[in-house]
Amino acid sequence: MGLPGFDGKPLRTGRAAVNGTSLHYRTAGSGPAVVLLHGVPKTGYHWRHLLKRLTPHHTVVVPDLRGLGDSARPADGYDSVTMSEDVAELMARLGHERYAVAGEDWGAVIGYQLAARHPEHVLALVFAEALFPGFGFEEHTALTPENVSSGLHLWHLGFYFQPDVPEMLISGHERELITYMIKNERTHPDSATPDAIEEYVRTYSMPGGIRAMLSIYRAMLVDAEQNRQAARRKLDLPVLALGGSAFIGARNESQLRLMAHDVTGHVFEAGHDLAEEVPDEMADVMLPFLARSA
Repeated sequence: MGLPGFDGKPLRTGRAAVNGTSLHYRTAGSGPAVVLLHGVPKTGYHWRHLLKRLTPHHTVVVPDLRGLGDSARPADGYDSVTMSEDVAELMARLGHERYAVAGEDWGAVIGYQLAARHPEHVLALVFAEALFPGFGFEEHTALTPENVSSGLHLWHLGFYFQPDVPEMLISGHERELITYMIKNERTHPDSATPDAIEEYVRTYSMPGGIRAMLSIYRAMLVDAEQNRQAARRKLDLPVLALGGSAFIGARNESQLRLMAHDVTGHVFEAGHDLAEEVPDEMADVMLPFLARSA
């Protein structure tokens, strides 16, 4: 589905062979580069509202992550380190030597790994609404009164981790699952607009779409060890940790203080999907941060 650029024209699109797979990406704008990494069950379309605010000031690159959106769906490579290397190679292929990274949900964890592994290229990190495997993420799968009452009982992680059964039950019900997951995690469920739902359902219903999504969750134990290894050395670059008050909230900042020296936090009155729920407010916080880091 086409996305508007800053001038009302569609973004430029392309495919790049990187790291043993092929990524679909969109790019537009001018100025210092920033790459936007989406989470699950979303695609690069998640960033559509933010683009009109970013592209007058930045060259923006919006990939569909490995296995998701219109990118290729290889059999393996769904751990966060491998997926971060996909993005590093994409940015090099597009000629961006130095750039900022903004990620949300799984894209934030991948963005962290990109920053940790390539500090010579990454200027700054925006980390939105994610929990780190290896640093408390797993505990939120437990059926406890605290998790249930806080809205952070992540029941689906264990379900997705089980091989074969989720594919059997989700097949033919992709629309129901995606609609439920996206709307249920938002303070503003109407921000999950029909065009976005259609785009997410289209891509996750394609051959291998659900399998690729589940593969990301099934790499969580690998991710946990990767994150523990990376956290042995704190990031030196500036980090902006963004949360939604009804979901992960200030925990984004507290996590990142374990991972980086220079962390600024901000919590919005929103749920889990900030770029679709409160895009203007998100841009108002991101733009000055990116300008200081350029």
